[in-house]
Amino acid sequence: MRISVIGCGYLGAVHAACMAKLGHEVVGIDVDERKVAQLSSATAPFYEPELDELLKDVQETGRLTFTTNLQAAEGSDVHFICVGTPQKKGENGADLTYVDAAARGLLPYLRAGDLVVGKSTVPVGTASRLGELIAEQEPGAHLVWNPEFLREGHAVSDTLGPDRFVYGVSDGSEEHPAVAVLDEVYASPLATGTPRLVTDLPTAELVKTAANSFLATKISFINAMAELCEAAGADVTRLADAIGMDDRIGRKFLQAGIGFGGGCLPKDIRAFMARAGELGADQALTFLREVDAINMRRRTRVVEISRELCGDGLLGKRITVLGAAFKPESDDVRDSPALSIAAQLQLQGAVVTVTDPKALSNAARRFPELQYIADVDTALHNADLVLLLTEWQEYRELDPHVLSQVVATPRILDGRNVLDPAKWRAAGWQYRGLGRP
Repeated sequence: MRISVIGCGYLGAVHAACMAKLGHEVVGIDVDERKVAQLSSATAPFYEPELDELLKDVQETGRLTFTTNLQAAEGSDVHFICVGTPQKKGENGADLTYVDAAARGLLPYLRAGDLVVGKSTVPVGTASRLGELIAEQEPGAHLVWNPEFLREGHAVSDTLGPDRFVYGVSDGSEEHPAVAVLDEVYASPLATGTPRLVTDLPTAELVKTAANSFLATKISFINAMAELCEAAGADVTRLADAIGMDDRIGRKFLQAGIGFGGGCLPKDIRAFMARAGELGADQALTFLREVDAINMRRRTRVVEISRELCGDGLLGKRITVLGAAFKPESDDVRDSPALSIAAQLQLQGAVVTVTDPKALSNAARRFPELQYIADVDTALHNADLVLLLTEWQEYRELDPHVLSQVVATPRILDGRNVLDPAKWRAAGWQYRGLGRP
């Protein structure tokens, strides 16, 4: 099929490459000339495992091109809207400027039978509004909402082999003509058994934000338990193991630490609350305020523990932060807990050095006042305190015996609870986890 992808940021670039991999003829369209130039040369403008190789592979077939000209969408059968929906400045709600611009920009190029497929995460009610706009221009075109469920660091595999497809169509029925078209788009993963669910438009819009809110709630729950464990002298990791054995609960997302960040969970739960308020259902989501508050409190707690570990305060202490990205296998520093903590420590007088395998250039643009060193040993040299805040595999595998000869004082705060406390203490380190005795 001929497919256009409007917006070639994280979601769009991955989606365009994967659709070409599935055999479709794809054009990716973005207003950013630099981004388009990078993608056209088979280089992703961000770090995502496997994506550069995939871009090179599919561009050699001639099935994938990129352009800044929206007219290139003309003649495509399916148009995916993959633009960003950031949080509004000074508000909790989502900024739909880019979604609206993409939909309006497509209008002159739509034909009867075309599908406009929204993948961006939007407040419920957006699809209905855009559907009316499209129907006025081309009554024979259809608007569908097909939410994405990508995990940064696993985006390529999550697109080529997702755990489910959700199609939101105007009447919510399997007989809607858009269903058969999307089934053709996703024929390969559907053939391997990927389940799909056809819903009405509002339900499809709610799926992503509801899922992210549930995951955020689960993370904040275990972090609240970590606070209680610290007060009681209990071990939150063993607590999580025990309650995770209950198949109604499960162990995933019960890893206590410094909390969640990134470009999805924080802004999505805030937009969810804002939209519920607009619909007069704000009381239904008041618990998310506490979820958000617990999450932000974790960052402050790490600063407090760092001060305790340093003994005589933070002023002048040399602190090395392992990790800048909000999660491993990513260079994304949007709302990164690690960077936020590093900046707070710096404001309180510490001399902070940050290292990360992939995210240093993005981090330097966000907080230029911090010191960034790529080499781990150099970054750790003469440190008074080490904070592990992003659980990259190479940090999990660090040798405490070797590192004790590099730092000034062997003290470490494991902000992700991924190190073996006994191993580090045996090597002479003062080890501190979160919610662990």
